[in-house]
Amino acid sequence: MEEFLSSTVRGLAQGSLYTLLGLGFVIVYRGTGVVNFAQPALMILGAYWTSYFALVVGLGFWPALALAVLVTALLGAAVERVALRPMVGEPVFSATMVTVGVFIVLQVVAGDLIGLELRQVGHPWGLERTEVAGVVVFHSDLAKLAVTATVVALLWLFLRHSRLGLAMRATAASQEAALALGVPAGRMFGLAWAISGALAAVAGMLVATGGAGFSQATTLVALKALPAIVLGGLDSVPGAVVGGPIIGLAEAYTKTYQAELFPWAGDNVDQVVPYVVMLVVLLVRPYGLFGTREVERV
Repeated sequence: MEEFLSSTVRGLAQGSLYTLLGLGFVIVYRGTGVVNFAQPALMILGAYWTSYFALVVGLGFWPALALAVLVTALLGAAVERVALRPMVGEPVFSATMVTVGVFIVLQVVAGDLIGLELRQVGHPWGLERTEVAGVVVFHSDLAKLAVTATVVALLWLFLRHSRLGLAMRATAASQEAALALGVPAGRMFGLAWAISGALAAVAGMLVATGGAGFSQATTLVALKALPAIVLGGLDSVPGAVVGGPIIGLAEAYTKTYQAELFPWAGDNVDQVVPYVVMLVVLLVRPYGLFGTREVERV
C-alpha cells in the first residue's frame, strides 16, 4: 500500500507539470486554432531564466521566478507578433508548421545558453522529504502540486471574472463576433501566447526542481503534455487539468509495477505509456474526454 501511495503522489506531481504545459497548448489553440509546438522550447527557456536570475544575478528564487515568467511571457507574445501574426488568414497547417520552426530556433538558442552541463534553479525545497504513515513524500512533489493548483485557480479566476479573460473567451468562441463587438482579436492572440509562455516558464522551473536540474534534453518532458491534452481535449481547459494527472499516474504506476507484472516488456516502458494512451484515445475518442466534437456533413 505504501508503494502504491508513493507512486500516486509522484504520478500526480508529474501530471501537474503536464497540466501546466497542456494549459499553454489549449489556450493558444482555443484563441488561434494553432497547435503551439514551440511550447517545449519556451519551457526550457523559462527554466534557464529562473536559473540565471537566481544563481548568476543572485536575486533569490522567488524574484528570479517572477522575472523568468515575465521574460518568457514577453517572448511568447513576441513570437506571436513576429512569426504568427503574418500567418493570419493562411491555412492552419502552415501556421502550425511555423511554430515547429520557432521551436527549432528557440531550442538552438536555449542549447547555446544552457551549455552541456546540468543547471540548477536554486529552488527552496531541495531534496527534503517527509514520511507520512510510511509513505515518503518529497517536498518538490508537494511544491509541484501546490504551485499547479494555485496557477490553475488564478487562471480560472482570470478567464471567468476579468475583462481581458472574457475578451479572450469571446475571441475563442468567434473571432468575427468579437471583432464586431470591439474586441481587439490581435491583442487577444498575443495575450494567449504570453500566458502560454508564462505557464511554460513555471513548468520549466518545476521540471528542474528536486535536485535533478535541467539540460538541453529536458525539453522532451514537455512533449508528454501532448498525450494529456489529446486525452482531455485539445480545446478544453478542464480537459488539460484532468488529462495531465491521468497521464502522470499512468506513467508512475507503469514505472512501479511493470517490472513485476510484465518483465518481458523491457526497461523504460513508462516513457512510452503516455503515447500509447494518446494513440488509443485518438482511435476511440479523437476529440478527447472534454473536447468539442466536430461533426462534418457531406
